[in-house]
Amino acid sequence: MTRTILKYVIPSVVLLLVGCRVAPVYNVSSAPVVAAKSVTLRDVERAITRAGVGLGWQMMPRQPGKMEGVLVLRSHRAVVDITYDTAAYSIKYKDSSDLEYDGSSIHSNYNGWVQNLDKAIRAQLTAL
Repeated sequence: MTRTILKYVIPSVVLLLVGCRVAPVYNVSSAPVVAAKSVTLRDVERAITRAGVGLGWQMMPRQPGKMEGVLVLRSHRAVVDITYDTAAYSIKYKDSSDLEYDGSSIHSNYNGWVQNLDKAIRAQLTAL
């Protein structure tokens, strides 16, 4: 009897876990810049860069108020556009490889990486 139950329970659990691997793409939109002092655009850029580099992202300024972040882990690659000014910043999906992106959903690890980047940016801004 126990084997019969396991025969059905284990595949169901595996399917449930596999199904949880993909989730809607997580973006950060207009997160407020909260700092202990008045900040410049360069201060915000440096805080975002420090946050990303500390987590293994390659942070490349593209123009004032815009940078690209690239994270490569094993065969996975995530690319985000980060826009910012002295009042707010946003992190938006740009591209990926080997993350099961289908136009609206992506591997849940991507979302965790972006959430961690967001938290690190907030921490760096708060430290200004």
